[in-house]
Amino acid sequence: METEQPEIQEPSTIKKSQKHDTTRKQIRGSSLLLFGRLLSTAIHFASQVLIVRYLATNEYGAFAYGLSIVAFFHGISGLGLRRGVSRFIPIYHEREEFEKITGTFLLVLGIIILDSILICGSVQLFPEQLARLVKDKNQPVDLLLILIFLVPVESFDTLLVSLFACFTSPRAIFFRKNVMAPTFRLAVVLLLIFFKSNVIFLAYGYLLSGAIGALIFIGMFVYLLRRQGVWQRLSLKNANIPAKEIFAFAIPLLSTDLVSIVMHTLDTLLLGYFHDSSQVAAFRVIYPASQFQKIPMEAFAILFMPLASRLYARNDFKGINDLYWRTAVWISILAFPTFVLTFSLAKPVTVFLYGARYESSWIYLSLLSFGYYFNIALGFNGLTLKVLGKVRYVVIINFVAMILNLILAVILIPKFGALGAAISTTAAMVMHNILKQAGLRLASGLSIFDWHYFSFYLILIASAAVLFLVQIVTQNVYILVALTAVFTFVIILVSREKLRVEETFPELLKIPLVRAILQFNRPKPPHA
Repeated sequence: METEQPEIQEPSTIKKSQKHDTTRKQIRGSSLLLFGRLLSTAIHFASQVLIVRYLATNEYGAFAYGLSIVAFFHGISGLGLRRGVSRFIPIYHEREEFEKITGTFLLVLGIIILDSILICGSVQLFPEQLARLVKDKNQPVDLLLILIFLVPVESFDTLLVSLFACFTSPRAIFFRKNVMAPTFRLAVVLLLIFFKSNVIFLAYGYLLSGAIGALIFIGMFVYLLRRQGVWQRLSLKNANIPAKEIFAFAIPLLSTDLVSIVMHTLDTLLLGYFHDSSQVAAFRVIYPASQFQKIPMEAFAILFMPLASRLYARNDFKGINDLYWRTAVWISILAFPTFVLTFSLAKPVTVFLYGARYESSWIYLSLLSFGYYFNIALGFNGLTLKVLGKVRYVVIINFVAMILNLILAVILIPKFGALGAAISTTAAMVMHNILKQAGLRLASGLSIFDWHYFSFYLILIASAAVLFLVQIVTQNVYILVALTAVFTFVIILVSREKLRVEETFPELLKIPLVRAILQFNRPKPPHA
């Protein structure tokens, strides 16, 4: 009697299985973070709507201006080393170079502390210089003296998110970023309204809630390292600070932070200089809504770079390409509903959320929404270029985008105000993404566009156009939201083969109704 031999997989089959397993792991892990981002965004958005409706227009404009200054300094604090953390720590961990992990911790922490002291100290010592940069002289500066301390708090928080992602702990990120942080801020807003307090109370509340959350997050990270056995292998005595390696990667990519600063905060600063707080409020009020569609991309990005870095360490470029395009189509479909609501249906949604006094802001929402979705639909081209080490190209296109945005902003904002800010930001975002996508040709094994997904993107464009025409006929928000849900469902059903829904989330097949929908009109496999 012959003994049945176990089936032996060909090496190519094994590699293909590993490639799909890595991609599946990224999408599933990111899905938890996506759910968390949806939860946190809902809470944050509720807080923002309450703030907008409670505060006077000039008060909200001053508060938004202060947060823009914080975002400006937060973008340059740490000299971009957080990106070095996301790329190098997974590589060091894969190679068990724990002395370099310790050195990286020390390097990044030291830089953040030094930058925070310089930034906060400068603002506190020279408030009169800041007053010259705003048309409304008093309130924005008073708020900034408080809010500026959010820079070190948010810098440490962002660093910790990157570290948790490196050690593959999406649950901890989910709890801190998506449950604790937004809940704390919502509590501050509710207390603001309950006590009928002012915007100064709001600023102190934001600062205190952020500091408490960051301290809790630090404790969670130490616990994670102990549980994974990493903490025991870290030694200050044997620390090897890979400063040259990390700085060579991170410093040039600081231009990426500068691009974000120029596109998302410089316009607000110029509005505050040339116009009063009401123009700042009209422009900034729609920012949270315009960024809704970024939720899937931000959630998937946390795990994308560490996993892509591990594939790069194995020279698996086909695996990176598969990871890239499957992630791109997932975030495109997941961002589609919010894109439609903020682009095709921008006018009724703006009035519904913020009231008639902000009705004119709908055009700014529509423009920014288009720019963000154009970036989202083509996936993580920027992150992929960084993983592949195409630093020089990234720096060049970053400066091209910044210069374009700056030129357009200086020309358009003084004359057109918030509309000029929206146009300059959107044009720069679109051009920047085109240049990033073109850069994928620099890597073998990666495609600038995967024509396998052409029909998928065509369906997205057609659906958005149809819904735009529908809102001309009716501006009933409830009807439009229902139609958006129907269109999204149809797109998923039609594109289920490209999304590989059953392969990625086999648990869905356990739900009878979902299983019936996914397997509807699908040919049955032939009998053996």
